[in-house]
Amino acid sequence: MPVEFLGIAATHDGSEVSPRSGASFDKDYTLKLARAHQEYGWDRVLFAYSSGSPDPSPAAAYIAARTETLQLLVAHRPNVSYPTFAAKTFATLDRISDGRLAVHFITGGNDHEQGREGDTLGKDERYDRTHEYIRIVKKIWTSHEPFDHEGTHYRFHDFVSDTFPVQQPHPLVSFGGSSAAAYAAGGAEADIYCLWGEPLAQTAEQIASVKAAARAAGRTDVPRIQVAFRPILAPTEELAWEKAHRTLERIRARKAGAPLTRHHGLTNPQNAGSQRLLAAAAAGERHDRALWTPTAAATGGAGNSNALVGTPETVAQALLDYYDLGVDIISARGYDLLDDAIDFGRQVIPIVREEVAKRDAARADTSTKSAAGQADDRPDNRADDRASAQQVPQPVA
Repeated sequence: MPVEFLGIAATHDGSEVSPRSGASFDKDYTLKLARAHQEYGWDRVLFAYSSGSPDPSPAAAYIAARTETLQLLVAHRPNVSYPTFAAKTFATLDRISDGRLAVHFITGGNDHEQGREGDTLGKDERYDRTHEYIRIVKKIWTSHEPFDHEGTHYRFHDFVSDTFPVQQPHPLVSFGGSSAAAYAAGGAEADIYCLWGEPLAQTAEQIASVKAAARAAGRTDVPRIQVAFRPILAPTEELAWEKAHRTLERIRARKAGAPLTRHHGLTNPQNAGSQRLLAAAAAGERHDRALWTPTAAATGGAGNSNALVGTPETVAQALLDYYDLGVDIISARGYDLLDDAIDFGRQVIPIVREEVAKRDAARADTSTKSAAGQADDRPDNRADDRASAQQVPQPVA
């Protein structure tokens, strides 16, 4: 299966290494960054969500009207709007973008951040609510007759939308999380399951958990797997590691001067994903081929924060290690957002796409030959292919 690349649709130029230079929604910068992703080979960009940030939906509509092929992933928290309203909003966005929308449903991993917008549910209740919410939104997208809903979190009667998405049966549903409750909800409903970048062995464990949850929910398919990293690139390995340590110092200086965001840098994060990132950092700074954890440790495991460090070739090969585990969507975001998006698009994406095409061609050839003998009935045997072809790269000393 072809690999896809997800970048960030930031609405300003700030990051963990530098404060923003203007307003939280800078139209010119937002458009310049999106167009750079489109020009340099990225498939999709994420419009992220936090309690005080610009609303992702109108920002996505702004970009949809000014790009041609770039796909849009809009993050959404179920606590901020009723599912009947959200379903119409997303269907309208899919119309505006001519079928380029996907929706990332966020359950929320921090009680304090959720409480800023009036959400008082505990984490497991939030996952239950998200599960119900996604089911409702999907039904609204596909139902042309009025229906009632009497659920745990939502109740309404005689609703039918007059606004339907371009994509059939509906836009892709994206979901993330690293707890048992997350696996259950996302395994049942997600088209794409999102993970933060961890060492290969731990990523394989999470993929297995997602697939098991999908089977337990009665699905005959499984979600596609997305993994997120912070690439740090340079022409040589030595220069890449020098850049990595400079980046870490910039993060620490930025954190010392002011909070990275109002919820970054927590010492005891509640969500399982951040806890896993900090556990990987505690186990060592360097893992596998190029994974580097101090950037995650410096931010308290806040979001996508583990780095891949090296030359474009090294980082590409590290990404291919994850592809061979069963990951086919790569989320990547640098620390200098615009320049790093261009560099990654120019230098890394072409290598990964070429190597994936070679793997797929070899697999197709093997399948053709084996069809004359015995069939391989595994739905996705990339992890088995990988295990037999090569060993997991060992941490660099």
